[in-house]
Amino acid sequence: MSVSFVHLRVHTEYSLLDSVVRVPELMSAVAKAGMPAVALTDEANLFALVKFYKAALAAGIKPLVGVDLWLADGGDRDPPLRLTLLCQSEIGYLNLSRLVSRGYLHGKRRDTPLIERDWLTPDTVAGLIALSGALEGDIGRSLLAGKAAEARRQLQDWQQLFGDRYYLELQRVGRSGEEAYIAGALQLAVECQVPVVATNDVRFLAEDEFDVHEARVCIQDRTQLADPSRQRKYTAKQYLRTPEEMAVLFADLPEALTNSVAIAQRCSLPLKLGESRLPDYPVPDGRSADDFIRAESADGLAQRLARRIADGVSDDIYHARLQRELDVICTMGFSGYFLIVADFIRWSRANGVPVGPGRGSGAGSLVAWVLGITDLDPIEHDLLFERFLNPERVSMPDFDVDFCMEGRDRVIAYVADKYGRDRVSQIITYGTMAAKAVVRDAGRVLGHAHGFVDRIAKLVPFEVGISLDDALTKEPELKRLY
Repeated sequence: MSVSFVHLRVHTEYSLLDSVVRVPELMSAVAKAGMPAVALTDEANLFALVKFYKAALAAGIKPLVGVDLWLADGGDRDPPLRLTLLCQSEIGYLNLSRLVSRGYLHGKRRDTPLIERDWLTPDTVAGLIALSGALEGDIGRSLLAGKAAEARRQLQDWQQLFGDRYYLELQRVGRSGEEAYIAGALQLAVECQVPVVATNDVRFLAEDEFDVHEARVCIQDRTQLADPSRQRKYTAKQYLRTPEEMAVLFADLPEALTNSVAIAQRCSLPLKLGESRLPDYPVPDGRSADDFIRAESADGLAQRLARRIADGVSDDIYHARLQRELDVICTMGFSGYFLIVADFIRWSRANGVPVGPGRGSGAGSLVAWVLGITDLDPIEHDLLFERFLNPERVSMPDFDVDFCMEGRDRVIAYVADKYGRDRVSQIITYGTMAAKAVVRDAGRVLGHAHGFVDRIAKLVPFEVGISLDDALTKEPELKRLY
């Protein structure tokens, strides 16, 4: 049987509120089902992009990259609308990245990043394919409200914006009003010559994982599974259905399935991963960064040696070590990196921001010491430069720099102002649910007494990063209770 369906709406665990899909397991399931491609459409973010892209290619699956966006609808009291955008090309990826960033920077409402309708122009959506959001999109909402004329007007606006890259999205996951919406959407599709496409709004991989997913939702919403008043936002059918299951489900609308494959064929996003893009230091007097770092290092060494306390060590050893390190740094192309780090550390000390003396493998660099990046003499303390940089095992240098927390923002502002705000970013971190905490959270949503849950949680050994599997191995009483 030829594959006739590709999943175009899939949330992973990086949709922090509503999915339990892990990327490696997703790829295994897609490969097992014989699907050649799958889309990543996490809610309002691209957090999983690199992990997803690598895992898909490793599994021989075509990665489709997109985002499930929230679109602002009128005033603050109106619930936002769904709009899913898929990258058709690199231009589309760059546009999507800008839209997502703009949502976080300028569109936050109650901690939800929203996209304003007027942000979407022919230029900002170039290279993007749009899915209407089914029941949760503006057209779906209008059709369910009996406003067919308004739905038609909305569809024509989207057509004008996206052209043939706009699809009316159809879903059959067991939500109220689905068939009424599909009937209205099909009528619009015929009248306006717009293609339809089927999706399954995936939140978990197998149908029997629905209860696990609901527990995740309850943890986030601070409710209990048995609470009759809690809002049920998902159904047990939002799993990774196989092409065969989708063929049965949409037997009356086979074109909605084949269009999912057509969209996958229209999307091609080649990403180059693992390339280092090193910053440039604005060297004065038209000199090269290599020449400048050698001159700065020579001056810095002269000043350090003039104040050196250590006895019995020849200056020749320092000069030879400095020359060797500079040869490695310049050959590996890291001159600009050292100069920039030295620059903002020098600025910090001159502007009353306390800076640590140096920590980690970077303290083994004599160049770092003479430039003022560190305050530890690596020769006096017998520290090895090769632990920091080694041309035989090429890796990026990484200075661990400690700033006073009260001055940290000033340092970041200085770097952004000097080198360009479009060239400076901070690294994101993702919090995971620690073993003790997740026992307590799961126990709470299941309705168990606090004392019972607390007794189990306290049996998890107190070790940084310990998993529940490790805890069961190390604590016999925990395993017995389990």
